[in-house]
Amino acid sequence: MDNEKKHLFDDPKNIKHVLHFLYGSCIVLFLLDFVIHRHVVHNWENLWGFYPIYGFVGCVVLVVIAKWMRTFLMRDEDYYDAPDVDNNSETGGHDVDA
Repeated sequence: MDNEKKHLFDDPKNIKHVLHFLYGSCIVLFLLDFVIHRHVVHNWENLWGFYPIYGFVGCVVLVVIAKWMRTFLMRDEDYYDAPDVDNNSETGGHDVDA
């Protein structure tokens, strides 16, 4: 067990570093939203938090549509299983009177 290969995310310290980087990136992007001037087309784009709300609603809509599509796209568990074939592989599974 000691000679198993260690991966990057096996160490909890590395996971904390990645999370701190992501949290820091979110804070920087949030603060830049107050500084950077956006060239908007519609007035509602000036609303505070428009883009995060728009992204969240878009993701929720995608999940709801995917759940709805699952009802008619889903196949049985054994849909891709090979059909049962007799041992007569030379004859294509048919009995041949010789």
